Amino acid sequence: MIKLVLLRHGESVWNKENRFTGWTDVDLSEKGVAEAKQAGVTLKEKGFTFDMAFTSVLKRAIRTLEIVLDEMALKDIPVFKSWRLNERHYGALQGLNKAETAQQYGEKQVAIWRRSYTIAPPSLTREDSRFPGHDPLYKDVNSDDLPLTESLKIQWKDFYPTGIAPSSLFYVRKSGYLLLLTATV
Repeated sequence: MIKLVLLRHGESVWNKENRFTGWTDVDLSEKGVAEAKQAGVTLKEKGFTFDMAFTSVLKRAIRTLEIVLDEMALKDIPVFKSWRLNERHYGALQGLNKAETAQQYGEKQVAIWRRSYTIAPPSLTREDSRFPGHDPLYKDVNSDDLPLTESLKIQWKDFYPTGIAPSSLFYVRKSGYLLLLTATV
């Protein structure tokens, strides 16, 4: 039987500043580093070990995973990175302060953008500097596949069935591997 552990990244510097982060590649805050270390200690104390790990290409998820694996003395396990595991893309909200955005558009509208399964935040344009096609992290990804914004429904569709789930997880279903997935959510 496969066991899958889902682990959210530690607090990022933009989480600390109460900003919509999305695909912006920001690092962990000091608190986020401490949270990642504690997660590694806790997983080890509870007897977890992992055969492989998956993470997004965003630095906050990668660093969380590296810290956790270091705390668990598992730095040599295979790690698979995919942009399809990135946090949902917040479109034109990325970088904006959440409280200021709620003042401008109303708390109800911001709640809809954040929590609705089908309604995405306002979209970027491809010319916007925040569009992932301008970021070297995605140089090998067809720009038509990169989002301008995402609803939770769109984000799920990117993950499964056309995204990382079949391409990366299929071959481990029969093997009984223990997997660690760090996510940016």
